[in-house]
Amino acid sequence: MRRDFSHFARPQSRDASESEADDAQVRRFKQILLDEVDLQELSKLAPEERRARLERVLAHLISREGVILSSRERATLVRRVVDEAVGLGVLEPLLADDSISEIMINGHETVYVERFGRLERIPSGFTSQAQLLQTVDRIVSAVNRRVDESSPMVDARLPADARLPRGARVNVVLPPLALDGPSVTIRLFPKAYGLAELLQRGTLDGPSAELLATCVRGRLNVIVSGGTASGKTTLLNALSQFVPARERIVTVEDAAELSLAQEHVIRLETRPPNVEGRGDVTIRDLVRNALRMRPDRIIVGEVRGGESLDMLQAMNTGHDGSLATVHANTADDALSRIETLATMSDVEIPFAAIRDQVNNAIDVVVQLSRHADGTRRITQIAYVVSARREDYRLHTLAEFDPSTRQFVRHPAPAKLVRALAAAGEELPAGWEVAP
Repeated sequence: MRRDFSHFARPQSRDASESEADDAQVRRFKQILLDEVDLQELSKLAPEERRARLERVLAHLISREGVILSSRERATLVRRVVDEAVGLGVLEPLLADDSISEIMINGHETVYVERFGRLERIPSGFTSQAQLLQTVDRIVSAVNRRVDESSPMVDARLPADARLPRGARVNVVLPPLALDGPSVTIRLFPKAYGLAELLQRGTLDGPSAELLATCVRGRLNVIVSGGTASGKTTLLNALSQFVPARERIVTVEDAAELSLAQEHVIRLETRPPNVEGRGDVTIRDLVRNALRMRPDRIIVGEVRGGESLDMLQAMNTGHDGSLATVHANTADDALSRIETLATMSDVEIPFAAIRDQVNNAIDVVVQLSRHADGTRRITQIAYVVSARREDYRLHTLAEFDPSTRQFVRHPAPAKLVRALAAAGEELPAGWEVAP
């Protein structure tokens, strides 16, 4: 029997000759524009004013050249030429699209985006590798970084501006490390969603939201766990809104993505080494320094190394109510991973002693997952009931049942009720207490 494998075929792009003709026209008018105007002189203008002036000049040049185009074709040509002349080329409309969370460039011809949790290939790419490299240079030079053959990798944060309201994190790998041409990954920082927006998106339900808000107000130490792009930072932002405004908060991140609404917030961000390989500041350096800054709470964007030990010690020495994220597939794995990461510090501590610290420091683990349909959802909220050097034991407070697609609540342990009461908080109404 003959099998049909047509569904495995690559998606068809627009007609190649038509695309090449459009690209040639863009290159032609870009050169005409550069011959007519002095970009150095225009650089003194504000970005919006500079772009508007170039668009007016280009519209006049198209009319002067006698090119016959529809209104839509003319607008598209003007946008593309200006984007390539002073902007980021084909990236400009993608950066402005709120539905896109990540842009992936695999060589100059292939561009993918993640939209609503799903990958899709866009029909247009860069006209040449030289154009892509020029765009990369514009991106990294904006943050005083460089990438070339002698330094073929760079990881940097793009600050929010008029072109990029959300800010982004960019990773670049050049040949010869990237075999198929320059590889660029741009992760657009998420909007600062509150729990109300996450409820609408189905990330969690009302009772779970009330429980998490109570835990944050009650100064319990919360770990948000999940895989890559599962929504950890988005949830961390939402939970931070329940930290009282009177408290002093210090955030520590590899790339500053958190956007806290409180007034008394000190944001710390790591720094990579310079071209001589010196001057780097790690997350561990910042966590240790944060302890000297009289914080009421410490929020660590992502625990990935020896700073895990410093974070545990902070949680065990009066900095209750701290928040952090970690990469793990389950809530149980999250505790084991934090234990393993703590051994990566330069302090030699037996596993049993580290387990003692984990059990005493962490109160709640929130597990997130990204499902096949692209949705991001809390799959488990668990309370740590193990103590001292016992094996880790978690008491599930709420979990998502995939068969019914509903959140299921479980009675809360008396230990949690006592911890909340000590902070002046009560278990949300309707939540039972385990016997």
